[in-house]
Amino acid sequence: MTLRIEKAAGIGFCFGVKRAIDVLEKVARERGSVETLGAVVHNRQVLQRLAEKGVRLAQGVDDIQGDTVAIGTHGVGPQQEDELRSRYINIINTTCPFVHRAQIAARRLAKSGFFVIIYGEANHTEVRGVLDWAGGKGVASLDEKFIAALDHLPRRLGILSQTTQIPACFTEFVKRFIDFTLVKDAELRIIDTICHDIRERQEAALRLANRVDLMLVIGGHNSANTKHLTELCSTVAETYSVETAEEIQPSWFRGKFHIGVTAGASTAEETINEVITRLKALDC
Repeated sequence: MTLRIEKAAGIGFCFGVKRAIDVLEKVARERGSVETLGAVVHNRQVLQRLAEKGVRLAQGVDDIQGDTVAIGTHGVGPQQEDELRSRYINIINTTCPFVHRAQIAARRLAKSGFFVIIYGEANHTEVRGVLDWAGGKGVASLDEKFIAALDHLPRRLGILSQTTQIPACFTEFVKRFIDFTLVKDAELRIIDTICHDIRERQEAALRLANRVDLMLVIGGHNSANTKHLTELCSTVAETYSVETAEEIQPSWFRGKFHIGVTAGASTAEETINEVITRLKALDC
């Protein structure tokens, strides 16, 4: 039987990633090169292609060589922005608009007297930056019990989500958290900060996963949104995550005839096409 390959709707670069890459490529063309503070996206293939076009990666503030630096899609906190400006370094800000929305929400909550709780990975670049916008008045975790067990947890609590989290998981986190905190006379404010594009991408991937024999999720192994796509698809179908076509194992497809393909928000169309080409070659 011929292998049927079906792509999920809306894969390829999301709006925020495409916007950032367009800005960086334009600046690199005009100036010959440009530096980014940390990885602009969590995808090695995209970073390599940008490097070939003159986009240099600075691992930290002390690694910046010029007088201009670009902030990546995951954003940074205001303290780091202030540090850059104190060194007379100009900033090209390519922070994703949805991440910026979460940053503003965190700042607004903190200024209104709320302790900010972020449902997300505490060590992720985006989450660390959003917490900084809360002025240190917050914490991030995927475990509501960890937060509920904190000493002297404030009564007024504002809950946000890392922009790439699975909406249903955020909802369950909030429900469980309410069970822990209502007995403590807490005042809660919940703001949905999950990216609209990520939400639609997850829904499209899940619909496809429900009707195929196997799902392939393409994206960086250190990409949060790719990881969440893989977790979501795994709930209904056999699912594998690959960063490049070379990682595909023919043994995965024995007895499988309908293959679904989706990709993380920072996965280039070129990489997706290489995976599709590899799958078609397996069908020969």
